Amino acid sequence: MAHEHKHDHGRDHDHGQDQKPGRDRHDHTALDWAVMGPLLESQAELFAPLYERAMAWLAKEQTDPGLIVDVGSGPGVVACLFAETFPGARVDAVDGSEPLLERARARADRQGFGDRFGTLTGELPEVLAELEYPADLLWASRSLHHLGDQRAGLAAFAARLAPGGTLAIMEGGLPSRFLPRDFGIGRPGVEARIDAIEAEWFAQMRADLPGAVTETEDWPALLASAGLKHTGSRSFLLDLPAPAPDRVRAYAASWLTRVRDTYGEALDADDRAALDRLVDPQDPAGVHRRADVFVLAAHTVHTAVRAG
Repeated sequence: MAHEHKHDHGRDHDHGQDQKPGRDRHDHTALDWAVMGPLLESQAELFAPLYERAMAWLAKEQTDPGLIVDVGSGPGVVACLFAETFPGARVDAVDGSEPLLERARARADRQGFGDRFGTLTGELPEVLAELEYPADLLWASRSLHHLGDQRAGLAAFAARLAPGGTLAIMEGGLPSRFLPRDFGIGRPGVEARIDAIEAEWFAQMRADLPGAVTETEDWPALLASAGLKHTGSRSFLLDLPAPAPDRVRAYAASWLTRVRDTYGEALDADDRAALDRLVDPQDPAGVHRRADVFVLAAHTVHTAVRAG
C-alpha cells in the first residue's frame, strides 16, 4: 500500500503524489512502488505548489499541530512539505513500502527535518495502531482508495485522531491534461479516451481488492459516518502553462510512456501510434520538443474534525 499522493492508474485519479499504474493490467493489485520511487518523487515535486496551497488551507484549521501523520506517504515529498509548513510539528510518514520510506528518511535528513521526522512501515489501516501518539492532523492522499472497505478505513483513520484533530483526505478531482484536444497526431481527443480506459481500470482495481465494498463516494457523508464533524471540501489547481520547462516535459513523457505500456491493449492502433510518437525523444512532434505541452490538474481535499 505505498502511496505518494499519486495516481493509481496511468495518469489520473492519482496525479499528485502519485499515480500508480499497475505493472500488469490484468493484475490490478500488482503495483511495484519501489521501482516507481523516482517517478513518484518527480511527480510530487512538480505538484508541490498544489500541495502548498492545500496546506495553507489546512493551517487555518490546525494552527499548531504537534503530530502530523501522512498515511500512504510514498517517498515523503509531501511529508517533508508538511514539516516545512508546520515547523513546530513532528511528522510521521506511514507506508507499506520500506524502500519508499528509506527515500523519505533520506529526504527529511537532507532538508534538515530528520530530528522530527519518523516512519512506520506496514499495511493500512492496521499499522496505524502502532502510532505512539494520536495525530493532530492525519493526511491521506489517494491512499484510502487502495483499501477494499473505504468506510472502515476512514473509521480507522478517525480513531487515530486526537480530540480536535483534523482528518484530510485527497480523493477525486479532475483528470489531468498535458496537450490540446487536437495536437496534430492521429484522431483528436486521445486524452479523453485514455480517461475512459483509466476509469475502467480503476473500477477493476477497486473490485479486485481484498474485502472490496462498493461505496457511494460522497466523502463528506463518509467522514460524518466515521463520527467526525465540520466537514469541508476544496479543490486545488496546478496550472503549468506552455511553453513547459524540461522537467514538465520529462514528467509528461514518463506518464505517457506508462499509459502506453499499461493500457496498450485497450487503446486502438491509431492512439498507440500517437503515444509512440509523443514519447519519442527524437520526434519533433513528441512532448520533449513540441511547444504546446502543459500540465493542468485539479485535486480535491475533504476534511473533518474529531470532536474535542
